[in-house]
Amino acid sequence: MITHSGRRARTTAVVTGLVGVLLAATPGVAMAAGENLPPLRPSIDALTVDRTKACSDEPVHVSQAPELRATVEDTTEDNEEWETNRAGAEFEAWWTDTDGAQQRRTYASSILHSPITQLWRTPSDLPADTVVSWHVRAVDDEGATSAWSDETPGTPCRFIIDTVSPEPATVVSAQYPDDDSGWHDGAGVYGSFTFDSPSEDVVEYVYSVLGSAPGRVRPEEPGGPATIRWMPEDSGVYYLQVRAVDRAGRSSSQVTHYMRVAAGRAPVAHWTLGDPAGSHKAAAESGPAARAEDGVLFGAPAPARTGLTSAVTLDGRGNSYLTPDAPAADTEKTFAFSAWVRPAATDAPMTVASQDAADGASAFTLGLRPAADGPATWAFRYGTTTLTGGSASAGGWAHLTGLYDTEDSTLHLYVNGKKVASETGVAPVAAPGAFQIGRARGDSGERWKGEAADVRVWDRVVSRKEVERLGSRPADLVAAWDIERSDDGVVPDRDGGQPLTLHGGAGFYTPDYDACFEDPECTEFPASALDGNDHLDLDGTDGYAATSGPVVDTADSFSVGLRVRFADTTPHRPMTVLSQGDADSDAFKVRYDPAGSEWQLIVTPSSEQGAEETVIAGAGAPTDHTDEAVVVYDDSEGHITLYVNGEAVATAEFNASWSATGPLQIGRGHTVDGGWGEYFHGGADTVRVFGGALSASQVNSFAYLN
Repeated sequence: MITHSGRRARTTAVVTGLVGVLLAATPGVAMAAGENLPPLRPSIDALTVDRTKACSDEPVHVSQAPELRATVEDTTEDNEEWETNRAGAEFEAWWTDTDGAQQRRTYASSILHSPITQLWRTPSDLPADTVVSWHVRAVDDEGATSAWSDETPGTPCRFIIDTVSPEPATVVSAQYPDDDSGWHDGAGVYGSFTFDSPSEDVVEYVYSVLGSAPGRVRPEEPGGPATIRWMPEDSGVYYLQVRAVDRAGRSSSQVTHYMRVAAGRAPVAHWTLGDPAGSHKAAAESGPAARAEDGVLFGAPAPARTGLTSAVTLDGRGNSYLTPDAPAADTEKTFAFSAWVRPAATDAPMTVASQDAADGASAFTLGLRPAADGPATWAFRYGTTTLTGGSASAGGWAHLTGLYDTEDSTLHLYVNGKKVASETGVAPVAAPGAFQIGRARGDSGERWKGEAADVRVWDRVVSRKEVERLGSRPADLVAAWDIERSDDGVVPDRDGGQPLTLHGGAGFYTPDYDACFEDPECTEFPASALDGNDHLDLDGTDGYAATSGPVVDTADSFSVGLRVRFADTTPHRPMTVLSQGDADSDAFKVRYDPAGSEWQLIVTPSSEQGAEETVIAGAGAPTDHTDEAVVVYDDSEGHITLYVNGEAVATAEFNASWSATGPLQIGRGHTVDGGWGEYFHGGADTVRVFGGALSASQVNSFAYLN
């Protein structure tokens, strides 16, 4: 213990003597002046080998001469208020050599402020495969020492240096062997992989698949085998790499196990529901055919961009269902099922698929549930567990997938290829009865009202990648106009579709760089075209461009975008840059309103005269160069969004119920009286139309998508 400038300062002999007289004259006070108490004995709990291995009477194994650590502390009981403490550590290690003689090594650390963790990097000449014992004691800067750490009730610490790495592991898998006999099992099927090393001191196996983050598994006892379970998500060639690790932390060389994974097993039951109108049963791609009752109407339009040809319509009444009159899934084992669905309404519970249990109910149901406030949600019930998620939109197609995985007793619900809910610890439920399409047992049947298509049932896990593929309806480019000057005022579609025709005061803008070069007084080059050499130039009075007919089905998912440049960044009236509707109204229109300094997306739910418009607005202002405006309608989620320069500035719930029969308009829209107006003054270019909803990331590059 010291002051901040050295050990306790001694006063003159006179003062010391005076203190002694006073203490002696005070009854019950011991004579302690100048006494230095020894530091505290290091705690066994604060001793480690190579940082992570605790002190133990049972030798710990290390791969080389280790680093020993101990926390030491001088007592504060002999301190004055202005004193601090210092402490060091004295380490001692010993062992018996091959001749039976005891060998010993010692080390004394520097003395520093305490409490402090001191360390000893032991010498490299310590013997391998020999039990080395060690202990430590604390010492202060006056030379006083604590008791050794192993004095009663302590215990000596021990370690053994192991210089031999373990033997490589073997890998054995019945489902996915490393051989040349062909492709094995398949995506969505778990396999067991057993690791085993001949070395008796292996305590862990480190493994990875295709270079992924490593996993670790420990055998039940050192030197024993260990088994993992792994499931491939897709077909292809995979490799599994494994290293054996012994108790000293030494690693074996890496073993690589190659395997060829087959495609996932086909569904055990599959009905496309694309049978001809008037059919009385649904033919099966696999499994038994499904009997169709009188309330089932075949031949309805299929969801676009899925490859399906048609769907069935169910009217929600008692005879509106299909069934194979047999179970499709063993629900006490891993199973999955999916369907494309299009509800006609969302105000009542409805079931699109279920399977009968033995108690007069359904073991599982897949469908929708209305909400007291907000949009209806999709629901997957299995036994007493119900998962909900996603937004159910009347008139919008959605892809639903339910999965029960017995490997981890987990239930999953996917909507449009994305996981929206899951729960673990779900007990299996038996369902020995028939599979049902369009109804459930009990609860008045919860019959489905709307369309359904492509119902599938699997006896395996359907992997995340497969679900994404099944539930994907990628947006397709249906029209692209790269606007360049033409002599006839007609801009062709890049892929030969409908052209854009210029009307009224619409023309082309081409920057005249040569004139500026020739004019000695020219100090500023003209603004470049929005894209390419030219762009559409609209006069704000009666100029616009339009197709001859509708370009996109506004009742289905769609995305429409373009680039614009305002002639005046502070316009004095609302101006429409993009719209599509019919003769009297717009299904959607994008405009800028300077009164509120906001971009607006205006939509109507029907073509009926007087239909109430919904105005979705987001704050913003035109730039003096280029603005990109993109409208994205997702009918499966039931919302429409306006993006400006890649940012979502306005979004709202919206269920379009009509297909606009009129042409796509660039630079004008309908006014409140049903006439045309709000003509845009400025430039327009790079018009793109997609069937389907672009993702937020795709919006940022809409002009370059094919």
